[in-house]
Amino acid sequence: MGGHPYWYLVPHDKDVGRALQSLRKREFEAGRYNPVTRFPGFPVTPASPHPGAKHRSIEAALEDTAEDGTRSILDIHGVGERADYGVAVPLPTGTLKSVYGTPFPTREMVESNMEFLNDIERGQCVYFTIYKDGKPDELLFAGYSYD
Repeated sequence: MGGHPYWYLVPHDKDVGRALQSLRKREFEAGRYNPVTRFPGFPVTPASPHPGAKHRSIEAALEDTAEDGTRSILDIHGVGERADYGVAVPLPTGTLKSVYGTPFPTREMVESNMEFLNDIERGQCVYFTIYKDGKPDELLFAGYSYD
């Protein structure tokens, strides 16, 4: 079985680490992670299933899924500058320009073209800012599950 792509849009926050941890908490509490939801659906919307957490903590969920992972943002524990397992890193500006023709993509641009996912390894995640009216509006976290 191969990795599965995931992506999340959250309100923009200059503190990307805080945004990531808030997102992880939200998705854990909603129960949108393996094994509660074996294959969470994306994009996440207000209508997405939310059966609730079935583990006492994110760490317990991670232990329960072992090498399969949670198939969600719960597998990403922090933010860094170099691609690594379990780490969200900025999508390079050159990739943004190549994919979107600008380093300031809008939500519409991103929703219609997610080819940047092709370059993400299993267990890794990228993030970047989405703009509205020329100003930062949202952060997108996207990656591939371990399995």
